[in-house]
Amino acid sequence: MKTKKKKIDDLNLELTLTVEKDDYSEIERKKLAERRRTADLKGFRKGMVPEGMIRRIYGEQALVESVNQVISKGLEDFIEAEKLHVLGEPLGSEKQPEVEWKDGNDFTFIFDIAVYPEIKVSAGKEDEIPQYNITVSAKEKKEMVENLKKYYAEKKEEKSDEDVEKEVSERLKSEYKNESDWRLGADIRKYFVEKADVKLPEAFLKRWLQATNEKVKPEDLEKEFPGFLADFRWQLVRSEFMKSFGFKIEKADLEEAAKAYITYQYAMYGMGNVPEDIIAGSVKQMLEDRSQIDRLAEQVEDRKVMEKLRELVTFAPKKISSEKFRELK
Repeated sequence: MKTKKKKIDDLNLELTLTVEKDDYSEIERKKLAERRRTADLKGFRKGMVPEGMIRRIYGEQALVESVNQVISKGLEDFIEAEKLHVLGEPLGSEKQPEVEWKDGNDFTFIFDIAVYPEIKVSAGKEDEIPQYNITVSAKEKKEMVENLKKYYAEKKEEKSDEDVEKEVSERLKSEYKNESDWRLGADIRKYFVEKADVKLPEAFLKRWLQATNEKVKPEDLEKEFPGFLADFRWQLVRSEFMKSFGFKIEKADLEEAAKAYITYQYAMYGMGNVPEDIIAGSVKQMLEDRSQIDRLAEQVEDRKVMEKLRELVTFAPKKISSEKFRELK
């Protein structure tokens, strides 16, 4: 088999594979022989169907399977020899010529291959992230006080103005602390993604996502694609930090994350005192599911990296009104 590599840019290359008769003929012969051995056609004893008939019935299928087998091995060998960290999987090129499936022909296939970008990023006190202290406007507080008073009146509960004011202050303080913490995490992620200047083969990724999610409408993919890119860039940066910090995900990390998730789920249904053996059983069952393990591993990785980054960076406190905070992009 002949291979021809063409570098498009640092993240994309084009590979042309030419499969010749000698590359697939023996594989094809064995496939046809197996078909003949197992074929059960009317008028013939099993294993005694004439070779010519087997070839007429199964020839093209055997040819396609044989060539595809050679192609698959060729791609695998090329990627291994070049030591490529392939992103997704090779895609048939849009320049692929029409294939005439005729026994004895040479077959040419063109593939687009994308590779992961090299990520270089570090964190230290020189990295400054805004930390927002949200102030509540008098108007907003007044509206919430009025709504809460109305609620207690409808429930026929007696609450003093002082108690209502105190409850509103505590609610708003908690609410805005959560929003500020969420924003801080988002800003840390955005800051380091931009610092790493992560380049991605976007056109390839869009084609790969469409090819592997055929039920997704192109317009929906177009809408969701920017969000996918942002998440993927952070995954790459986070992975680099995991390596540079020397972090690993241990079994205990996954068990702890699973336990926290399950305990939270029970609490959502008003079950706050679930016996430990029941929770342990649920944790065990959860960690037998590969998809759940992957999801938990991602959560653990995110938590470990974010906790470390919060230790390393400098926070720049900023006062901001609740109205202005909501206008932030």
